[in-house]
Amino acid sequence: MSACLIVIDGWGVSDLKEGNAIANAKTPVMDRLSQGTYTTLDASGLAVGLPDGLMGNSEVGHMTIGCGRAIYQDIVRINMALEKNELSSNANLVAAFDRCKSGNGRLHFLGLVSDGGVHSHINHLLALLDAAKLHNVPNTFVQFFSDGRDTRPTSGVTYVQQVLDHLAKIQYGSLVFVTGRYYAMDRDKRYERIQVAYDGLVKGKGEKVASAADIIPMMNARYNADGDARLTDEFMTPIVVEGDGRVQDGDTLVFIDYRSDRMREIVEAFGMKPQFEADKIPTNVSISSMTKYQESWEFPVLFPPQQPVNTIAEWLAKKKVPQFHCAETEKYAHVTFFFNGGREKPFEMEERCMVPSPKVATYDLQPEMNAAGVAEEVAKAVRSGKHPLVMCNFAPPDMVGHTGKYEPTIKGCEATDEGIGVILKACEEVGCTLVVTSDHGNAEKMFSEHGGPHTAHTTYRVPLCISGSRKLKDITHNASLQDVAPTVLQLLGLDIPEEMSGKPLMAD
Repeated sequence: MSACLIVIDGWGVSDLKEGNAIANAKTPVMDRLSQGTYTTLDASGLAVGLPDGLMGNSEVGHMTIGCGRAIYQDIVRINMALEKNELSSNANLVAAFDRCKSGNGRLHFLGLVSDGGVHSHINHLLALLDAAKLHNVPNTFVQFFSDGRDTRPTSGVTYVQQVLDHLAKIQYGSLVFVTGRYYAMDRDKRYERIQVAYDGLVKGKGEKVASAADIIPMMNARYNADGDARLTDEFMTPIVVEGDGRVQDGDTLVFIDYRSDRMREIVEAFGMKPQFEADKIPTNVSISSMTKYQESWEFPVLFPPQQPVNTIAEWLAKKKVPQFHCAETEKYAHVTFFFNGGREKPFEMEERCMVPSPKVATYDLQPEMNAAGVAEEVAKAVRSGKHPLVMCNFAPPDMVGHTGKYEPTIKGCEATDEGIGVILKACEEVGCTLVVTSDHGNAEKMFSEHGGPHTAHTTYRVPLCISGSRKLKDITHNASLQDVAPTVLQLLGLDIPEEMSGKPLMAD
């Protein structure tokens, strides 16, 4: 048994005809396939490991297809841990609490506090505070980095109030410091900025207030000041609550951001060595972080990176089944690194083929891209009979769709359909089952409801077409990209690894 899997990039399913480059293109091959064994798949939000309602993308789409499961993004993993009430039993968090309790009893939560959701989320901080109280950590301090970049520039007082309300509600912990992300979260080696935050955290250098209740009036005064004295959240210079909330010898620090790039410099300053002249450096400080900020660092991590095992590529390799992956340059990483679950190196008996993308400034100038070249290589591989699984990507609907040019995108869709036709013919000649799907929507929506072009991905479902006479089973769940790999393995007559949470969709 053999199968050929085609992942069209950016081909969603929409009933709206206006501005739909797919519906308005001549696509006889896909029209024919969609009249046969056909369903649609969820390619966005939680189905592909993204926050609910978020449009899919090529990276998570290919990873979900290749892994046969959703690889949840860090924010989703943390949110799920909160929903299941699992954060307070997180092993590395509990270890930080225990270290704190057996030491000086002083714990700090440091990071960006807002609901922007790009680097961190305020809900995670509040849940961490609940967990620290549950574990009877004696003294917990909140070191608040204000946002104003992924949120409104003067919304910081709202989040300060939320933190103060929560501390009052649980009668635990204290807010002791506020500074803007411009200082605490630099990522461009502007260490003089990091030093401003560091000196505030360690030495209490900054504008002093008597209590946390005075923070909001001070921030509001800065919002409303004139000229250079006006400061918004991102650029807020340190506000220091008087008392014992500075980072001291023996303290335990937990950094709460899940995005790594803007945490590295501040963590390096505390966990290794400041990259600036510091006349006071706390000793015997313990560092833990929400996620892994740097590959080489060995600080405990609450949510370590996931390395999926038994992706379809790895599973075939274990069973000594040859496979062939092909794409043009623009999408080569997607049929290799992402499809294989974040692994660069080919598996045993995995052959790869990269077809050059055209060298043009933008792909609306050559909307066919190299669909014909991909089709030719894949058809050749199918006819050779050497690889029970052949898989490829067609780039034009997505890459041309991103230009916002409607007519060229139609041409890109037509070129893709022609390419699928070439591969279908080869499959029919040798009795190979063709499986066609997409990683996310795009070309089906080229006009924005606000006027002008729409250039982004969409949350529309994507097709799943399977050639031949085999039928789908009665599908009772929300079929998604997670189901593609199990279905392909089913078509190949192979068992499905237990790590795949997706379901095979063919009738027995």
